[in-house]
Amino acid sequence: MRRQRSPNRKAELLQCAPLFAALGDEVRLRLVHRLCDRGPASITNLTAGSGVTRQAITKHLRLMENSGLVRCARQGRESVWYLDPTHIEDARRYIDIISRQWDSALARLRDFVER
Repeated sequence: MRRQRSPNRKAELLQCAPLFAALGDEVRLRLVHRLCDRGPASITNLTAGSGVTRQAITKHLRLMENSGLVRCARQGRESVWYLDPTHIEDARRYIDIISRQWDSALARLRDFVER
């Protein structure tokens, strides 16, 4: 017998889809790592040594901004990009929820097989 997910839980998990989509690309993961490791940075600094064009980095950052993963602030003539730790915590929480669901499903499978 399958348990029904609560409507709020399902809506909450669906709401995180853009966040995981933003994290689902190698370049964007490297940008997250860079911002976590070294803190806020300009597009110039994020592009340096990445092997990716400035335009591509900008496109990735805009997608990440739309998902709430990063935010931008002007400092003089440059835009500086910051990681939004709230959304990283949301991702961690969603992964924990999914992990508990898998643990529960595997325990039920083990019980079934052992009977």
